[in-house]
Amino acid sequence: MAHPDRPAPADTRDVRLLSVGTALPGAPVDNLALARRFGQSPQWAEWVDLFVGTRTRHLALDLDQGTRTHTLADLATSAGLRALAAAGLAAGDLDALVLGTATPDLLMPGTVNIVADRLGLDQVPTFQLQSGCTGAFQAIALGRQLLRAGEHRTVLVIGGDVCSRAFDLSADVSALPPEQLVNAMLFGDGAGAVVLSVDPVPGAPLVREVFTRLVGLGQAPGQTLAWFGPNDRPDGTPAVSEDYKAIEARVPALSAEIYHELLHRLDWKPDELGYLLPPQLSGRMTTRISEVLDNPSAAEISVVTTTGNNGNGLPFLQLEQLLPRLAHGERALAIAVESSKWIKAGFALEGA
Repeated sequence: MAHPDRPAPADTRDVRLLSVGTALPGAPVDNLALARRFGQSPQWAEWVDLFVGTRTRHLALDLDQGTRTHTLADLATSAGLRALAAAGLAAGDLDALVLGTATPDLLMPGTVNIVADRLGLDQVPTFQLQSGCTGAFQAIALGRQLLRAGEHRTVLVIGGDVCSRAFDLSADVSALPPEQLVNAMLFGDGAGAVVLSVDPVPGAPLVREVFTRLVGLGQAPGQTLAWFGPNDRPDGTPAVSEDYKAIEARVPALSAEIYHELLHRLDWKPDELGYLLPPQLSGRMTTRISEVLDNPSAAEISVVTTTGNNGNGLPFLQLEQLLPRLAHGERALAIAVESSKWIKAGFALEGA
């Protein structure tokens, strides 16, 4: 018989999601505020409402002054502290820290290590994964594998982005091509965190499945986010560019593939699903994706219309709404698609 104080063998331990914490910078910024900042009419704001379907977002900068108000490390630290407090834990209870982001504050030191320092962590493994909308899923997958490997008991997983660092507040938006203009409407800033553990905490939902998979072989990127040094920025090259038509065409179909794969892997039936956390590119796209998934028995958890697309912070904002509602035995699926080089990701929770 196994010793009660020894961890279970690798790949057999249940991983539970103990808590979630999130952080959004500043007050919501509506489309009229964006229109004023970019010198556009109220009709432009109405067009954003209609075309994008996102009403507000939170920005880590002062629109009037054009100055930065929050860094990713600021938001990630706040989210991490809130997740720890919600779990009734201290930083010293953690065995590892994982961060997923597309917009680290610096190339070095890694933002994850700045966050670790602010949390008071030392002598623990830290990991930073750089990816777009699936980075949070990759971070959760890594945290889960660290726990199932048998060496750790509790891991803090953080995801977040400060997308507004790519904004050019001096740009004439009326002259921008669509692949650049759309970014001023879509994105916001924010971060979130979850505490994962193998400890049998009563009521903590089980992480039944997590997967991420590159599916972009031979496919052109749907989004690019450039990094420039002082000597290598080509004239006129935008920091961020989005092929929105390709995203509109591919994301709903990829979302359906993820949805059906998760159900198949878990042997769950669609009518056994209580909640669905769809991709959160924009309000309009989320509606299209939900129509394709077509599961009226599952309640949709969506936040993007009020938070904007804050990248790797979004799944945690969805989880923040889900966890208080997820009862014993209820099941939830979360789906993400990354368009940078086309990545599918998903995870499944079951109430305990």
